[in-house]
Parts: sequence; C-alpha cells; structure tokens
Amino acid sequence: MEAAAEPGNLAGVRHIILILSGKGGVGKSTISTELALALRHEGKKVGILDVDLCGPSIPRMLQAQGRAVHQCDSGWVPVFVDKEQNVSLMSVGFLLEKPDEAVVWRGPKKNALIKQFVSDVAWGQLDYLVVDTPPGTSDEHMAAVDALRPYSPLGAIVVTTPQAVSVGDVRRELTFCRKTGLRVIGIVENMSGLVCPHCMECTNVFSRGGGEELARHAGVPFLGSVPLDPELSRSLEEGRDFIQEFPQSPAFHALCSIAQKVLKETPVQLS
Repeated sequence: MEAAAEPGNLAGVRHIILILSGKGGVGKSTISTELALALRHEGKKVGILDVDLCGPSIPRMLQAQGRAVHQCDSGWVPVFVDKEQNVSLMSVGFLLEKPDEAVVWRGPKKNALIKQFVSDVAWGQLDYLVVDTPPGTSDEHMAAVDALRPYSPLGAIVVTTPQAVSVGDVRRELTFCRKTGLRVIGIVENMSGLVCPHCMECTNVFSRGGGEELARHAGVPFLGSVPLDPELSRSLEEGRDFIQEFPQSPAFHALCSIAQKVLKETPVQLS
C-alpha cells in the first residue's frame, strides 16, 4: 500500500483536476483557463498549474506574461491573475528569461521540475487546482500523476475535438487513465461547431458528436461540447475574461454548463 505523503503546500487544496488529451491542438489550455474562470465566477478559489513545459501558453491567456514568481518560507508564491486573488497560476513560462526561450530539457529534468511544482508552490486555500498537461501519455504525465497521487484524490477531464482522428488518439488517453488508476470525471468535445459573430448561430465546420460517442463507449460522463467562437479566441489572445464579457455566446453557456457538472460531480467522484 502506498504511503500517504505529507500534505505540505497542497494541504489547503480541496480538489485536484487534471486536463488531459492524447492529441495536441485540441484546446486543453483553453479548457483549463476557461474552466478556472467559470469556477471563479461560481465563487470558488482556483489555482492553475501549467505543466505543459514546452508550450506554456496560459500566462498569455490570463495576461500574466512577464510577471515575477517570488519566494516565501513555504516555496514559490504563485502569480495571482485577478485583484481579488481568487485565481492563481504557476507556469514554467514565469521562469524563462525570455518569452521566446525554448525549454530544451531531457525527461529527468522535466520530471524534477514537475515534482518541484507539486511540492514547492505555496497555493494556500483552494477549492480547485486545475493541472494543464502536455499532449500524449509521456513521462511528464506519469511524473504529474505520480507526484499528485499521494496528496489528494484525483480526477481527469479529457479533451477531444469531434474528428475521428482526434477521438482515436483520445481513446488512448482513456487507456492511460485506466492503467494509472486516474478517475475520469468526463469528456469535453472542444471546437464543436463555429459560432457566427453576427447571428450567434452555430455551424458544424467539422464533424460533430465524436466526443459524446466516445464517452458512451467508454462508459464515462460526457460534460459537453464547446463551439469555436471568435470572441473566445480574441479573449484568450488579449488575456480578457470571456466568461464575464460574453454571456450571450453559446460557448459561454457550454463552458458554464461544464463547470456546473464539475461542481456536481466533484463531491460524488472526488470526495
């Protein structure tokens, strides 16, 4: 039986959720960011741990580029992205000397940093810690799961796009979850249709329903479909709060519905 770790800096974190996908480019960082903002608008305190070491994009999405990470007695102090300090972020992007600097590291160094992020970030009291992961089922995923497992019950949200190629790769991510004992909270289908910026009608640019079909076959919950919305893309580029600024968008309703399902599922699946 695995020994429980000292709670340390994760002692005040109630729930940890990993955002996974077997494929790159499906919008994990977008879902991580918007889920955190949606949970914040539900009155929750949320942290985001960006362990996508080679593509740390969340600092830009939250307009936190160039911010400094400070040290305290407990370790690193995460960057707060709102005045109320309800959303905090830790990312390798804050540790790079230049924003265009590449992280050219081998596996052991990456794994060591992930373990340090887990143990040495002073999160304080959080309702949720959202962990944005790189694509695939690589060493970084194993390092993150192994480092987090002793601290708190875990759950994963698996992100796909509607196309069959993406769904096939994501099916392997579900296998990874089963093999590592990581419970799947549900599947999100991202880029599911395109929202017209004029009439707000949603048109299926790609196929539709692949994520829901995958969830049905895998026997896991389907959390919802998030359409492509030019305003969502613009908000992420400019570091604005899409959840607050565009309540009429179909993407807003989809993201808030996913957050509500996470809130309802969490006590059942993760407590």
